[in-house]
Amino acid sequence: MDRNEPEALPPPGYAEIRVVAATPDTARRVAEVLRRCFAGGEQRSYPAPGGGTRLHLTVDTARPAEPARSWLTTSRPPSGTGPHAEEP
Repeated sequence: MDRNEPEALPPPGYAEIRVVAATPDTARRVAEVLRRCFAGGEQRSYPAPGGGTRLHLTVDTARPAEPARSWLTTSRPPSGTGPHAEEP
């Protein structure tokens, strides 16, 4: 993909997650925790610049498992609020 092309968005309810870590084992541990919280597809890993590992996975946020379900319910901001001050 050309760096100037916008990246395709995942379908509604899904999130693309990228983990960059120094070792493949560290990236896999993070992915394992995410898969315990959300349904998701297969992960894909690639070499990261500088010698680390870059892991990509897609999660289905419409089907959260515990503990994500509890966290999502309590962490939703009241409607009508915007991004944090440091966010674009």
